[in-house]
This record gives sequence, C-alpha cells and structure tokens, in this order.
Amino acid sequence: MAHAEPTTSRLVEFAEVYWSEYLRKIEQAVAPLSEDQLWWRGPGANAAGNSIANLLAHLHGNLSQWVLTGLGGQPFERHRSEEFAARPGPGAANKAELVATLGATVARCRETVRSLSAAELARVRTIQKYELDGYRALFHTVEHMSYHTGQIVLLAKLLGANLDFYPQHLFLV
Repeated sequence: MAHAEPTTSRLVEFAEVYWSEYLRKIEQAVAPLSEDQLWWRGPGANAAGNSIANLLAHLHGNLSQWVLTGLGGQPFERHRSEEFAARPGPGAANKAELVATLGATVARCRETVRSLSAAELARVRTIQKYELDGYRALFHTVEHMSYHTGQIVLLAKLLGANLDFYPQHLFLV
C-alpha cells in the first residue's frame, strides 16, 4: 500500500483532529440544553439569528457537501436554505438526532479524507460555486466548523451551560 506524501498526511491528520475536537465541544455544549433551548434564536428572540439546531443542521450540510461530495464524490443533495429555515415543531429533528447526524457525518468525513491521495487533494474542482483544490476545500471545512462551534458554545453559555473544555488550566497562575 502506497503512503501519502507527508504534507498530505499532516493536513488530513489536522482536519481529523480538529473536526473531532469541535464535535466534542459541540456535544458537551448541547448536552445540558433542553429541546426548547436548542431552538432558541439568541438575545431578543432575533428571528434572523440561528439556533443551535439550525447550526447543527448547517454543519452537517456543509461537511457533507464539501467533504463527502466535493472531495469524496459521494452523493448528497443539499438544501442549504432549509438548514436555516427549520423551526421547532412536528417533523423537526430533536437534539439526539441532530447530534448523532453530525457525529456520523464527521466520522464519514474522517474516513473519506483518509482515502484521498495527494494528487486527489491537489485536483481543482468546483464546490458550492467555488473553484478550488482539495487542500483549500479541506482547510475551509475545518475553519467553517471552528466558526460555528464558537457560535454554538456562546449560545449554550448564554443559555446557562457551564462549560469547561480545558480543566487542566484551572489551577495555572
């Protein structure tokens, strides 16, 4: 079995590590929240804001479109506007479903990028109307998940979640 070039291996390794870290933070942030809190749209009930539920659906859609389809060639039909338009009620996904779906998507993304060669990552393709190589697409997805993880964590804290992602730092002076 041929090994990928060191640069490719490191970039893929970093993506896997960060996707997993962000997923862990999201799971920890969402765990203490109720179903109603998951759909809360921010201070002042800002109808234009996104709830944590919307952001979870959006991360699933983005990772699926960019990594599974864009890099891995797997079929996926994305309905981006529905990710943000979703509201609580009949037919809406619940917390367990949203978190499980995102977890499964991250796992599939990790498997997909492990299978890509340096040549495949270097190939230019079109994803969501952007012309870019696989390296840029991979980097984008890590940055994108980081951004929305921060939003989810902030919303969870505003809702009273007591989060401590780095307990090893508690007693440092």
